[in-house]
Amino acid sequence: MPVFREVLAHAAAQPHRVAVRCGDAERTYAQLAAAAGRARPDVKPGTLVPLPDGDPVAQLTAMLAADAAGAVPLACDPSWRPEHRRALLGPLPATIDDAGVHDLAWAGFTSGSTGRPRVVVRSRSSWTGSFPATDRLTGLTAADAVLVPGSLSWSLTAFAAAHTLAAGATLLLTGDWSETGLRAALPAADVVHLVPHRLATVLDARPRRLRTAVVGGAALGTALRDRAADLGVGVVAYYGATELSFVAVDPDGAGLRPFDGVEITRRPVAPGLGEVWVRSPWLAHGYVGAASGPLRRDADGWATVGDLAEDAAGPLTLRGRGDGAVLTGGATVVPEDVEAVLSAVPGVDGVVVVGLPHAGLGQVVAAVVQGDGVRRAALEDAARTRLAPAQRPRRWLAVDELPRTSTGKPARALIGAGLAAGDLPTRPLT
Repeated sequence: MPVFREVLAHAAAQPHRVAVRCGDAERTYAQLAAAAGRARPDVKPGTLVPLPDGDPVAQLTAMLAADAAGAVPLACDPSWRPEHRRALLGPLPATIDDAGVHDLAWAGFTSGSTGRPRVVVRSRSSWTGSFPATDRLTGLTAADAVLVPGSLSWSLTAFAAAHTLAAGATLLLTGDWSETGLRAALPAADVVHLVPHRLATVLDARPRRLRTAVVGGAALGTALRDRAADLGVGVVAYYGATELSFVAVDPDGAGLRPFDGVEITRRPVAPGLGEVWVRSPWLAHGYVGAASGPLRRDADGWATVGDLAEDAAGPLTLRGRGDGAVLTGGATVVPEDVEAVLSAVPGVDGVVVVGLPHAGLGQVVAAVVQGDGVRRAALEDAARTRLAPAQRPRRWLAVDELPRTSTGKPARALIGAGLAAGDLPTRPLT
């Protein structure tokens, strides 16, 4: 949370302005600065400080206190069971040796939709340096209130909170992605940071005050952008990763273009597909300890997490992560291509495509669908019309609720593993 100095400055200039509100709890900038000063942990600079679970305002205060001490705050997912939290924190080092040299100021867990959570650390400048560009995209001023739902353990949420406080605006927290919390806080919001899964909820509420929705974490369909425009809400969609920070942004529906200061190249991996490599000032420092992950670097300063895009000039068209592809009968199927077609069918609230083992084909494409009243016949008709034969699902399954990560993205690996083990509650889609 690399913004304690900015919070102190706002406390001096506008002490009575509300800095943060969560439900009935709120603190002015003067109160937040004082509370963070009192709570400053007695730790050395560079110490990795796991933060307590619980009240989001108390957690935000503790993050600022760690920042003030030159320590590196680490927020844990509040949904984790105590034993899971202890198991994850146990192998972590108490101090990051090069924290001072690299000005490391934040650490957070990431797992995307796969694997064991890893701790990513980043420098102060890798966030604060991108604030001016984010200001221009959102039009954020100190007069605004910014709704940031979700846990502060995730980079999307933590960045939005830090950016809001740096601007001197009012931060509206919910602590989770629940529809109840989101709807309760929405009437006071000028700007909201979301994943696409929750943008529909916001638009259903027909907010009168909301000006801008900043959407990241998954692909955004044109239908949601059009709905937002009808309500007078501008949508700033972006692509990034915890390890890469901002990569590309689409503020107008014309497609993803490089974020300020970012260079993008596509390195061919298959006909028509390239692996996305990035060079920018916003890259994270890396993983804590001996953890491995998708982040790779080369000697020229380029980095990737394995995401794929169409290998063509112009806006960036993402095609998922390389290791999520389904290999069926010699063909490579990118799940996001199939999901884009199926998600447009009326009644579909969510769909995840995975590969399931098959003796003859290696894998077959399976679609796991959430949505009341959606019929298999409608999905198959869309698949026949818009998908190549290899892309068409061979298995159709329905679920009451898709498992999701804490940031609201469908947990593809969890869904695939649950299907393979037979412990994901599904039923045949009819």
